[in-house]
Amino acid sequence: MARDARGGRPTGHRPRVQSAALAVAGVFLLIGVLGFIPGITTDYGKLRFAGHHSDALLLGLFQVSILHNAVHLLFGLVGLVLARSVGGARLFLAGGGAAYLALWLYGLAIEAVDPEAGANILPLNDADNWLHLALGFGMLALGLLLSNQAGTGGRLDNPAARH
Repeated sequence: MARDARGGRPTGHRPRVQSAALAVAGVFLLIGVLGFIPGITTDYGKLRFAGHHSDALLLGLFQVSILHNAVHLLFGLVGLVLARSVGGARLFLAGGGAAYLALWLYGLAIEAVDPEAGANILPLNDADNWLHLALGFGMLALGLLLSNQAGTGGRLDNPAARH
């Protein structure tokens, strides 16, 4: 197999799990940036640093704050770094999917108890909750299903150590 110009990794197609992780990371970066653009984020003047009192809506639908947008940017950057290896890509997708399912449960719990409570540090609405559910299952499925075609051989070793 041919090597790249530096004699490093073999050239050719990257495994699908890495491509999926790059795509998901790119979407998170895009969403993080769009959350700071007036017009794409409606009621931009009501954007707050954190908390449920931020009334800014990304695409007029998803409640966001400065912290929420920054977390999207950070999550996207982490995804870009982890997507450099098969194990890292799987960790980003499956671990991120699990985290988004936990965030979905958090959103449901906040709505059930008291949306105005101090524990509600993130601006979440019904659209956010449904999006978190879809992201959680989607990322988890990508991380678990695509990695089997990446030459892992079904070994039960440390996935983060694989390149």
